[in-house]
Amino acid sequence: MSLAELRPWIAFGLLALLLLWETAKPFFANPGGRGRLVHGARNLLLGLGNGLVIALVFAGLWMAAAQASEAHGFGLLHRIAWHPVAETILVLLLLDCWTYWWHRLNHRVPLFWRFHRVHHSDPHMDVTTANRFHLGEIVFSSLLRLPLIYLLGASMVQLALYETLLFAVVQFHHANVSIGRRGDRVLSWFIVTPHLHKVHHSHWQPETDSNYASLLPLWDRLFGTFRFPERPASLRLGLDEFSAPETQTLPGLLGTPFASGKRGAGPRDERE
Repeated sequence: MSLAELRPWIAFGLLALLLLWETAKPFFANPGGRGRLVHGARNLLLGLGNGLVIALVFAGLWMAAAQASEAHGFGLLHRIAWHPVAETILVLLLLDCWTYWWHRLNHRVPLFWRFHRVHHSDPHMDVTTANRFHLGEIVFSSLLRLPLIYLLGASMVQLALYETLLFAVVQFHHANVSIGRRGDRVLSWFIVTPHLHKVHHSHWQPETDSNYASLLPLWDRLFGTFRFPERPASLRLGLDEFSAPETQTLPGLLGTPFASGKRGAGPRDERE
């Protein structure tokens, strides 16, 4: 069985494990029983729809880009003669660097932010929030990945490896769990941790506009956007302009990019 075929099973297993952890020892109080079920089902439904679009449309296009790069000998990996392991490490680093900058663009470009705020509007971030993205954002990111694959000369195996590592860490750092302040600080030198990403989901914009990395916090440290929380339990998550119950329904989430909610910095006196 290939890594691409194993990935759904890995994702499902990790999802189940983190759901159990969140239930047994949540960091923030979970919503009520039915509320938590509806919240999780809504997020997972969005993720399922996005996954189907990627599988049916974009996976084939990515493969075509990888094959075209190899056939033309154009991509970066086709111009260097490194050990396969070194080449794979290079591809993983470059893909993750791109993911960092793409995420940062989603906060800077108004059109992209309109779609990305579906993800940030979740007031009860948990492991299911890792699936909560608008289809429009998925389409933008998937299309932009085509020239990236071609220019890198990345193979589908390398891409599958990156996606598997990325989604595993993304599920972990969205989970409503904690490994303790000291453990989080140590681990945050290697991967994005729950405390780091809770800051990114803060309702206060200066905190939202930090910790953009998805896999390696190296990029935030390197580009000056790293922020470790001093009091993670005091964070309030979500977006104030999308806190009304109707904005959290499935139709409300799908319509979020077209709503007039204006991004604000939030009350600064809560953090200063």
